[in-house]
Amino acid sequence: MTLVNMKELIARADAAGTGVGAFNVGDMEMIMGVVKAAEETDTPVILQIAEGRLPFSPLHIIGPAMVAAAKKASVDIAVHLDHGRSRKVIRQALDLGFTSVMYDGSSMPMKGNLQNTQQVVTMAKEYGAAVECEIGVVGGNEGGDYVHKIRYTDPVDAKVFSEKTGADAMAVAIGNAHGVYEGEPLLRFDILKQIRQKSALPLVLHGGSGISDEDFREAIRCGIRKVNIATASFMSAMEHAGAYLNGEGSAFAPGAPNWFGMSDAMVQGTYENVRHHIRVFQMR
Repeated sequence: MTLVNMKELIARADAAGTGVGAFNVGDMEMIMGVVKAAEETDTPVILQIAEGRLPFSPLHIIGPAMVAAAKKASVDIAVHLDHGRSRKVIRQALDLGFTSVMYDGSSMPMKGNLQNTQQVVTMAKEYGAAVECEIGVVGGNEGGDYVHKIRYTDPVDAKVFSEKTGADAMAVAIGNAHGVYEGEPLLRFDILKQIRQKSALPLVLHGGSGISDEDFREAIRCGIRKVNIATASFMSAMEHAGAYLNGEGSAFAPGAPNWFGMSDAMVQGTYENVRHHIRVFQMR
């Protein structure tokens, strides 16, 4: 088991009628938590980091750690750049050994998004890497300063992207949003079904944190094959670290709080969240 291409994991999920979890990380503890959950459940996953997080987690530092963790894991793991917007950053991720990249041109007019996506696909082919594109606008904030308003994916546009980009997966907007939802998200499964009918590409659901387990399962039944989780893992890691520092986490390290105990707590927090979502995405 080792570092693999995202396209391969999505194909396996498609054959099984399940979803592959794509888990964003921000440091070594989160990487360790994701890998621990994947290994204990014997389930391949995708490790990913969004371009908007790189001011806090520089790619030249965290990227090699992600790739090394995937290569040493006892299950297959793909390493992915999430929400790549700059060709320079996308190229850097590919040079570091990432097996897939996302080009997010969703805020652009369709023509520009299509042309740029095609150029990124050409670039990625040089490395044998897969490409995820996005059509429509997933709401919320994926790590930058700008909050996006949801713009539902047009099934007709999805068909064009499916036929012309050469991409390997497509992120869609069906009422999902990045970050913390205000109230319960209302996913448009009717739109998702139409997209699936018109598009041959495997579909990706962003903004997974806060979506109910049953809605995840329904989305997978309707054709979602890659599911992104970020905020829920970050929050779980912080909550476990906070509990440890408040003296509630003695199980991680006996005695007075210390950095290593806090590190263990962050690993555990990430692990618990990832393990839960793996089971949901596997339709268990």
